[in-house]
Amino acid sequence: MSEKASSPGGAGTANGNSAGDPADSRPGGPLPGDGESIVVPPSILKHSPGWAQPGEAGQAKRSAGGTKTDETPQIFASNVRRQDTSEAGYDENPPGVGRLGVILGTVLAVLLVGSGITLYVVNRDGGSKTDTTAKADAAKSAPPTPSAEPVPPIKDSAKVLPTITGEFGKKATIEVPGEQADGSFVVKVLSEGSGPKVEKNSWTSVDYTAKDWTTGKDIPSSYDESGKPQIFQAGTDALIPALDQAVVGKKAGSRVLVVAPPAAAFGAQGNPNMSIGAKDNLVFVIDIRNSNAPDAVVSGTVTPPPADFPQVKDNGKKPADITPVPGAADPTELKSHVLIKGTGPKVEKGEKVVVQYTGALFKDGKVFDSSLSKGQAFSFPVGGGQVIAGWDQGLEGQTVGSRVELVIPASLGYKDQAQGDIPANSTLVFVVDILDAGQG
Repeated sequence: MSEKASSPGGAGTANGNSAGDPADSRPGGPLPGDGESIVVPPSILKHSPGWAQPGEAGQAKRSAGGTKTDETPQIFASNVRRQDTSEAGYDENPPGVGRLGVILGTVLAVLLVGSGITLYVVNRDGGSKTDTTAKADAAKSAPPTPSAEPVPPIKDSAKVLPTITGEFGKKATIEVPGEQADGSFVVKVLSEGSGPKVEKNSWTSVDYTAKDWTTGKDIPSSYDESGKPQIFQAGTDALIPALDQAVVGKKAGSRVLVVAPPAAAFGAQGNPNMSIGAKDNLVFVIDIRNSNAPDAVVSGTVTPPPADFPQVKDNGKKPADITPVPGAADPTELKSHVLIKGTGPKVEKGEKVVVQYTGALFKDGKVFDSSLSKGQAFSFPVGGGQVIAGWDQGLEGQTVGSRVELVIPASLGYKDQAQGDIPANSTLVFVVDILDAGQG
């Protein structure tokens, strides 16, 4: 399979937003020597399903021989955080200057700057005022820069709709009518599940089948070989509106039909990597697998840890109490114990997991970090080197829905570097809830 391309379904095409994980700080803080950028080995990320980000047509997937491989699923979600911006302002009433003074001063400054620019243009390279005027007139007559077409309102029906067959949890069969779509953004529940409702910011995982209505061609699906469920925070513009907006308000376990005009999909640029044109309407059948609130925790029967492990007291949605073993020597190898055994699939290397965690010092049980204190689950790709090695090694192979206690020696943690409240050469204890896993 070819290497991972940049996100698609990626940042919402309508407004250009992209949303990363709100809890983007690592448990315990940055890794030793960690900079602002993380480079994840392609060998880990190459198993990614989904689609390329709108506007990234130049990043087509290619095989080792350089051949474009459109049939290979690409990444669906973007993990690039949108930078917060604020409007610059000024003091409307500086000391000793009234509002009128500020206005007059601003007008005078504009006139002076404008005069200076005119004199410079007229005298530069023998230029004339006539040339300047002609350029200004040309600028006025130039067509405005086109803006993204707004996403149309969601409807639950249209004049004609595709025919969908198949059961939830299996690849759907999509038959499009001979008549073309009317441009409506349709979201229709085909079968309603009984799971929790997807709210804005809920961590949501979905499987999907997709088709280009305009051309009749199938689009890579999470049900294809090597496909993975897509995992993202709903309603945050992390994906194209056809997915991001379509699942909000729906229950886990539901199968949903989505008909997406370009404005709700890849916009006016389409997606050349997937042979999706600028005017193509797309069809999705989305199976909503799981929905977890940002502060969700796992539940189930607890198996207490062995006597030589730190003991754990569950405090619901608050950080766990971790009681160390008196006089216990620091371990030299990673140790793990499953406190609650989940019934979901095993976490595979390269998958994005969503977790809650509490971290404490092995020697005294002092808690140094917890996602539960922030009310926001943490996500990362297992085996991607974005967290300490003890996490990458300790969570791979665990099942979704599990609560795992990890005792991590310093060699697999922060080694000989102090990190915030973590002294150098510290053994760490983490209690980790694995809420979900998939491709993100």
